[in-house]
Amino acid sequence: MAIVTLKKLTVCGLSSDKLRMLETLQTLGCAHLIELRKPPEHPGRTEPGFSERALRALNYLNQCPAKRHPCHDHRPFDPEKIVEKVLGVESESRQLAENRAALSKRLQEVEPWGDFSLPGENELHGLKLWFYRVPARLAEAMRKVDRVWQQVGEDAEFRYIVVIDREEPPPSSMPVPRTEVGKMPLSGLRQELDRLDLALEDLEAERESLTRWIGPIAAAVARAEDLSNLKYAESVAIDTDGVFIVQVWIPENRLAEIGHIIRRNRWAVQWSDPSADDHPPTLLSNPEALAGGEELIRFYHPPPYAGWDPSIVVFFSFAVFFSMILSDAGYAFLFALLLGVNWRKLGRTRKSLRMRRLASVTVLFSLIWGALAGSYFGVAPAPSSPLGAVHIIHFNDFDAMMRLSIAVGAAHIAFANGVMFYQRLGRSIAWVYLGWGFVVMGGFFLWYAMSLHDMLWQWPAGGVLAVGGLLLMLFSSERPVTKPSDWLWRFLDGCKSLTQMSGLFGDVLSYLRLFALGLSSASLALIFNQLAGQVYRSVEGIGVVGAVLILLLGHALNLMLCLMSGVVHGLRLNFIEFYRWGVADEGHSFKAFAKKEFLND
Repeated sequence: MAIVTLKKLTVCGLSSDKLRMLETLQTLGCAHLIELRKPPEHPGRTEPGFSERALRALNYLNQCPAKRHPCHDHRPFDPEKIVEKVLGVESESRQLAENRAALSKRLQEVEPWGDFSLPGENELHGLKLWFYRVPARLAEAMRKVDRVWQQVGEDAEFRYIVVIDREEPPPSSMPVPRTEVGKMPLSGLRQELDRLDLALEDLEAERESLTRWIGPIAAAVARAEDLSNLKYAESVAIDTDGVFIVQVWIPENRLAEIGHIIRRNRWAVQWSDPSADDHPPTLLSNPEALAGGEELIRFYHPPPYAGWDPSIVVFFSFAVFFSMILSDAGYAFLFALLLGVNWRKLGRTRKSLRMRRLASVTVLFSLIWGALAGSYFGVAPAPSSPLGAVHIIHFNDFDAMMRLSIAVGAAHIAFANGVMFYQRLGRSIAWVYLGWGFVVMGGFFLWYAMSLHDMLWQWPAGGVLAVGGLLLMLFSSERPVTKPSDWLWRFLDGCKSLTQMSGLFGDVLSYLRLFALGLSSASLALIFNQLAGQVYRSVEGIGVVGAVLILLLGHALNLMLCLMSGVVHGLRLNFIEFYRWGVADEGHSFKAFAKKEFLND
C-alpha cells in the first residue's frame, strides 16, 4: 500500500505541436493536468448533449433482459441516428406503459358494471344513466333516495347502482359521489388493452434488436468524451507568442518513458519534485487483490499526497466490522450464494472486480465470525456437534462482548496513531501521536484490569497511560522557545491538548455499536424463529403456512437491516473515528488525462 511519488513535468514547444503533444499525453494516459489558466465555462463541447443522451440510451439498452449478438462493423453506424432511435423507443415505451397502467385501472373500475354501451341522446327520450359505487355499509341509505334507480351488481364491498334521470342528482341527495364509467364499453377497453400489449411487445423487440449497437454507442461516447477532454487540456495550457506550455503531474516510474518521447519530438522539458506550495493529487497503488479498499475510500475522500494510504487497513477493518454486525453464519451463507450467482457479472470491469474481491473477503470473515458466534439463522448448534465445538463467542455474555468491542476500537485508533507517529518521525509532533497511542491502550488495559479486579496489571497500564499523558503535555505545542516564559506556554498548550481525552473516549466507545448491532441482529433472528414456532404449534394445518411466511419475511427483513447496518456503520467507523486520528488532511484524487477504456471503467 503506497501513495505513488509524482513529478511535476513542464513541457514547452511550438504552438503548431501543441495538439500533437496533448494527444501523446492522452494516449499514454498517465498525466494529471495542471490548470495554468482558468478554462472556459464549457470547454470543448462540440456536440452539446450527445454524451448525456448516449449514456441514457446505453443504460436503457443494457437493462434489456435479452440482447442480440454485438455488432463489430462500425462502418454503417450513425451514432446520433441510433441514439435518437433508442431514446425514441424508450420514450414511446414509457408512454404506452403509462397508458396501459391507466387503462388497467379503468378496466378494474368498469368491470363490475358489465359489458354495455351507453344509449344515445334520444334513445331514452332525454333520460340519462348515472352510476354510483356505494359501499355495502351505506346500501340502506339508498332506500331514502327519491330517484329511479336499480342495483345492477354487487360484491363483498360495494353495491353498483344506476340512477335514471334527466339531470345528475345533487351530490347531497346521494350517499357517495358519482362514478365515471366513460363511453367505451368493457369489450372496447379490453381490445384497447390488447392493442397496447402488442405495441409494447413490438417496441421491446425493437429494443432487443438495437442492443447489437451497445458496443458502437459506447465507443462513440468514448470518442466524444476524449475529444471534450482534449479541448479542455488545450484550454488550460498556455499558448502565447507561438509557444505552448503544458504542465502535468506524472508518476515517477513513468518519467523515463515520457522523457524519451518528449526528447524524440524535440520539445523542451523540465521536471521537479513537489514544492511546499504545490498541492499534488493522490495516486494510490495497491495489489489488485486488496485494491477494493481504494474503491471504499472514494466514498469519503482520498488521503493527502504527503500522507499515507489507508486502503488496505480500511479493506480488512470494513470486512471485520461487517462480519461482527452480521453475526450469523446462515446470513453470510446467503450472501455467499448471492455473490456466486453474480460472480461473472461482477468481474466485467476493473472496479467491479475489485469490489468482488472485497465482497469475497467480507463474506469469508462473516462466515468465520458467524460460526464462532454459533448463529445459523438465529439457531444455535448443539454443544456436542462439530459446529457447537467452534461456538466460542456468546452474545449473552454482555461484559465479555463489550470488552471485545472496546478492544477492537482501542486497537483500531491506536494503530491510526502509530502510523501517524511513523509518518511524523523527525518532528516533535510525532511524539504527540505516540502519546495518544499510549493513552488509548493504557486506558483500555487499565479499565480492563479494573473490571477484572486484577491489581497486577493495573499499575503497568496506569504507567503507560501516564507516559502517554506526559508526552502530550511536552510535545503538543510547537511554539518556539526564545525566553523562559515560553516553557510555561508550551506546558499550558500541552494541558489544553488533554481536553481531547473526552473525544478519544467517545470515539473508542463508538465501537460498542459493533456489539449492539450484532446483538440486535441475533435477537431479531431468534424472535422470528420463536414467533414462527408459536404459530406452528397454535394453529393446526394452516399454521405451517403462517410459520413459513413469518420465517421468510422476518429473516428477509433482518437480512436487509443487517446489510444496511453493516455497510453504513462499517464505513462510518473507518471514515469518522479512524480517519479522525489517522488521516490528518484531505487530498484530491489523481485524474488521469487518458482515453476512455470501458472494460476498465
